[in-house]
Amino acid sequence: MMDSNQQLKKTAEVTPPKERETKCCNGFKMFLVALSFSFMCKALGGVVMKSSITQIERRFDISSSISGLIDGGFEIGNLLVIVFVSYFGSKLHRPKIIGIGCFIMGTGSILTALPHFFMGYYRYSKETHINPSENLTSSFPTCLLGQNLLLNRTSPEIVEKGTLHAISMIGPIIGFIQGSVFAKMYVDIGYVDLSDIRITPKDSRWVGAWWLGFLVAGILSIMSSIPFFFLPRDLNKPQQEKKNLTSLHLLKTNEERSQMTNVTNHGQSLSGNITGFFQSLKSILTNPLYVILQFLTLLLASSHIGAITYVFKYVEQQYGQSASEANIWLGTITLPTVATGIFVGGYITKKFKLTLLGIAKLSFCTSLLSFLFQLLTFALICESKPVAGLTLTYDGNNPVTSPINVPLSYCNSNCNCDENDWEPVCGDSGITYMSPCLAGCKSSSGSKKSMVFHNCSCVEVTGVQNKNNSVNLGECPRDSQCRKKFYIYALVQVLNYFFSSLGSIPTIMLVFKNVQPELKSLAVGFHSLTIRALGGIPAPIYFGALIDRACMKWSTSSCGKPGFCRMYNSTLYGNTFLSLIESLKFASLTLHAVLIITMKKIYQGKDTKASENGRKDTNEANLESLNNDGYFVPSAREDNETHM
Repeated sequence: MMDSNQQLKKTAEVTPPKERETKCCNGFKMFLVALSFSFMCKALGGVVMKSSITQIERRFDISSSISGLIDGGFEIGNLLVIVFVSYFGSKLHRPKIIGIGCFIMGTGSILTALPHFFMGYYRYSKETHINPSENLTSSFPTCLLGQNLLLNRTSPEIVEKGTLHAISMIGPIIGFIQGSVFAKMYVDIGYVDLSDIRITPKDSRWVGAWWLGFLVAGILSIMSSIPFFFLPRDLNKPQQEKKNLTSLHLLKTNEERSQMTNVTNHGQSLSGNITGFFQSLKSILTNPLYVILQFLTLLLASSHIGAITYVFKYVEQQYGQSASEANIWLGTITLPTVATGIFVGGYITKKFKLTLLGIAKLSFCTSLLSFLFQLLTFALICESKPVAGLTLTYDGNNPVTSPINVPLSYCNSNCNCDENDWEPVCGDSGITYMSPCLAGCKSSSGSKKSMVFHNCSCVEVTGVQNKNNSVNLGECPRDSQCRKKFYIYALVQVLNYFFSSLGSIPTIMLVFKNVQPELKSLAVGFHSLTIRALGGIPAPIYFGALIDRACMKWSTSSCGKPGFCRMYNSTLYGNTFLSLIESLKFASLTLHAVLIITMKKIYQGKDTKASENGRKDTNEANLESLNNDGYFVPSAREDNETHM
């Protein structure tokens, strides 16, 4: 029987070097393809949640602050593992760890859709029946003069990372497209007769098939996890495989000895890793530039997270766009703009070989321009819709100071209306009435979406010169001036998104270029932890809470408590939403200035080229507070630095 050395030699001879190189190359390419697919699925899941916020609020009768908590819940799971995975990831079977993460993410997405199947059928008004086999419409509440009404009030590397982020952009593209398609589908599609549904996607009560998006994202995430369980732990690159038989033998022998040593010293290694982890964490947290960057990017990220969470809702409420239209518009203007900005930002940094100080200045300038363009959106806020009983008296003649408890008018005071009803109708004057009864209507004609109500006493009072006192089912659309503002808003947002994304790559470079090379992974991991914990979770909550303050008309949940907001004060909503975004951006700009001043003091007279390959400049060797890659090293530890 041949010994192990002969067997190893024979195996090596049988497998040509070219074949070994091809196998290794294929393994790495498979990993890159699988990782790209998982990135795409993660981005898809994020877009699905953001684009479904408004519909989730309507379906489950919840406020914006509660939906913000649900949205922020995605980040909670990450907090438990993100730093430790960043530090220990290289010591574990990374492909399997990634696979497990993708499987859990997919399972969570599917679980998010499950409540749809246990909540029963969606009731957009008190008149809709639960049994889908019955007609989903009944007589509308019209003016019932002289009658009593019984009300029911319960109801890898840099290039590979360019590749990964570029491919991951496919996820949002799919997300926006499917979000637009599913938003047009009624929530209970497949369970009810759609011809009996009398509301349209433009109606403030419309709920699309939000759950389909989560199912698709979940299934794709689980599928993306499968390849990782079949990949080896070590994905060596092709050039590392070009060895002769002797070196291959020695490598195998050394690996076996190393494995024996690792088993023997496992306990000591684990203890050393934990100690090293806390020492490394202390090192980055005592780095002043890194700490400033942490707070700076936290404020900036919070503004972006809050904005993207509620921008769909903002476009729907402010400019009268449906959820489907909001998905298409935002997808069209956001994705190409962000992709272009990221590419240009990386190109400028590399082309002009900017120093660390130059990168900081570029980041400041792009943030400033984004801040200024966002300011322009204040001029594009539309006036609130004229709604009788909320912004106007019920007869439509006078504005009201508060939408709370507006008294009935003589035109509908004897109609015995339920003031909590929400069956909006539109008069020719452009005024929306909350129900046919509150409009003083006595009769109706037509059916479902084409219903018209006649003999409306409040409409007759409003239109002195207009003898048509009928109203049509549904809210009045936005006027032409507001629609024009929307197109200008879209153009301004293109510029805003471009400059925001233009500074993203330089800002991320500053995070890991100002720490020791061996601490890059931990620095980026802790940075992600901070953003997720203090930005990703609370930002949607406090944005939602402030937006709720602009609500004029709440729905009533099945337990008699306020549900979701049916109608917002557009002016207050716009000013609140945009002011919060700009306040966070302004605070970030202030810290940007502090960062530049601090860097000037530290790097004064020193060449700190942030070149991609980390080549050492001739003047860099003698710098007291920089290592040979141009990274800032706190002076208390500079004698202990190891140069690459």
